[in-house]
Amino acid sequence: MAKVLYSVTMSLDGFIAGAGGDMSWAAEFFGPNPEVTELIPRIGSLLVGRRTFDGDDPNKGREGEGKAFGGGWDGPQYVVTHRVPDQTIPGVTFVDDFAKALQQAKEAAGDKYVNVLGADIARQCLEAGELDEVLTCIAPVMLGDGVRLFDHPGGTKVKLDRLSNTGVPMATNLWYAVKSA
Repeated sequence: MAKVLYSVTMSLDGFIAGAGGDMSWAAEFFGPNPEVTELIPRIGSLLVGRRTFDGDDPNKGREGEGKAFGGGWDGPQYVVTHRVPDQTIPGVTFVDDFAKALQQAKEAAGDKYVNVLGADIARQCLEAGELDEVLTCIAPVMLGDGVRLFDHPGGTKVKLDRLSNTGVPMATNLWYAVKSA
């Protein structure tokens, strides 16, 4: 059965996108990362928020622009949105219900990971008790503003168990299992 993984590159001060959703800062930290390289073939589908899908591409102007993991991954994507477009995009399914999108992504992933892209979708997975793991690649930069890794007004404590902690020249990878409530 598929596991749900939130994988993300984050600044040291806790932002996964800069002010206004800017992702250009992240590209310089996409250097060789064996843990991410080993993860990519273990991803069976993507569950993506609409803002992330429509947002700034950290690979803009580079080879791999517009493709997941800079072109390193290809497969089915499920975009959660209240604005389903009229046009179809090959490999992308727009779903207007979070639970349905998650179920479809899990079925498509088989025994691989459903990789979550987008802070709000990750929060919804967590609130639904459906988030299994979190992989955060911490980049050596502070942005000062933007989209936080996890934002829950009023606060929520989420307990995690460390699965791995590895360092590479461009990031420190922290991989955790989400503890059941």
